[in-house]
Amino acid sequence: MYPDRKFMEAAIEEAVMAREAGDYAIGAVIVRDGNILARGGNRVKRDNDPTAHAEMVAIREASTALDMRHLERGILYTTHEPCPMCATAAVWARMDGIVYGARIEDFIRYEEAHANEEWAWRSMNIPASEILDKGNPKLWYVGEFMIEECLRLFHS
Repeated sequence: MYPDRKFMEAAIEEAVMAREAGDYAIGAVIVRDGNILARGGNRVKRDNDPTAHAEMVAIREASTALDMRHLERGILYTTHEPCPMCATAAVWARMDGIVYGARIEDFIRYEEAHANEEWAWRSMNIPASEILDKGNPKLWYVGEFMIEECLRLFHS
């Protein structure tokens, strides 16, 4: 699998829009057959929904667009390594793979240095690989793709 910059750039655009709307700067897109099927920006704060991670928003949108819960041939591009919930949802959706930018460890390091009342992020220090390696079906994954661009989202 060779990740495509244009799809991660689309996920970064979603992250920027999420930040501009007052949420965390995390974005995701789902690609199928070389086309963007769904987009999602983080909506946790806006929707008061702890499950409204960018990846979940995109998965829900893709499932609605296809009118099915299985997203075979789907590839999730996300600016941040998926948390256990999002990685598991990708497995349950029967996606083919995940491409992510910043790592969970980057997120935790940033949180430790910069958390405040408004941006007190919670984290789960379980790498996506732990979920994906145990999942059925097995999803391939590529991490640290365009990591510098994705790390800049933390500082914006």
